[in-house]
Amino acid sequence: MLVYLLRRLGQSLFVVAAMAVLVFIGVYAIGSPIDIMISPDADQAEMEAAIARLGLDKPLWEQFFIFVGNALQGDLGKSFVYSTDAVGLILSKLPATMELAMLALIFAVFIGVPLGMVAGLRPNSLAGKSIMTGSILGFSLPNFWQGMMLILLFAVVLKWLPSGGRGDTAELFGIPFSFLTLDGLSHMLLPAINLALFKTSLVIRLARAGTREAALQDYVKFARAKGLSPHRIVLVHIAKNIMIPVVTILGLELGSMIAFAVVTESVFAWPGMGKLLIDSINLLDRPVVVAYLMLTVFMFIIINFIVDMLYCVLDPRVRLSEAKA
Repeated sequence: MLVYLLRRLGQSLFVVAAMAVLVFIGVYAIGSPIDIMISPDADQAEMEAAIARLGLDKPLWEQFFIFVGNALQGDLGKSFVYSTDAVGLILSKLPATMELAMLALIFAVFIGVPLGMVAGLRPNSLAGKSIMTGSILGFSLPNFWQGMMLILLFAVVLKWLPSGGRGDTAELFGIPFSFLTLDGLSHMLLPAINLALFKTSLVIRLARAGTREAALQDYVKFARAKGLSPHRIVLVHIAKNIMIPVVTILGLELGSMIAFAVVTESVFAWPGMGKLLIDSINLLDRPVVVAYLMLTVFMFIIINFIVDMLYCVLDPRVRLSEAKA
């Protein structure tokens, strides 16, 4: 287990180093923030002073090594626009995105797994075919279009839910959350549903495939031969075994929901990290974009690490194979 842990840590450090090079060069080699941030009426001396203040007068390789040196001390740069710590600025938007992603994940699991198991146990029934048709629509329809249709139906026509914004918040440990108030919760529902639609379709397909495969295994046949009830066979013997791929995929998808909820946050004017990223790209606020991408890399690495550990817990064969390796 220790060898497995050290091997994963080494791989993670390599990924961080490679992504730091790619992200920094990819962001800093494109465009010039001076053209956007400085007034067209500024004279040459003012422009040179601004360039020097932002550190853009140095060659790209020198800027990169300054970035690496600061990053090793926990400093990923200061925003050109807000003149504040880029990581602090991003983290101030994190609670809004996190609570939205977590609610979407809950929707995906508690709706997708039961529906996928029904479709797997009764593949030729009307319910099974309807569920699979719905999952195809969830995959096929563009995310922004789904969001606009949700706004049209539930906010404009039925007037049940608000169309955008975060609503009232309440603080927990000094952090504002929307799910602690009814108004905030009502503002969360539509963007969370929009964010969950694709993931729910994915979970349905995973659960269906896993259920169909597990239903044919010998241990399920043996459980039936022992006279166990169908509910016990499904809940104890099948559900537990189909959760390994579901946990793996959802772990990765949770990272994508947090990091790339850009479309949903833009459609519903949700003040999270995705909206900050779009604003920063438009303004060429390079430190914020780089810090956002590097934090995303860290987050995916941590989530993958947790998923690997869960794999070991759920499947003893993983521990045995790693021990032999």
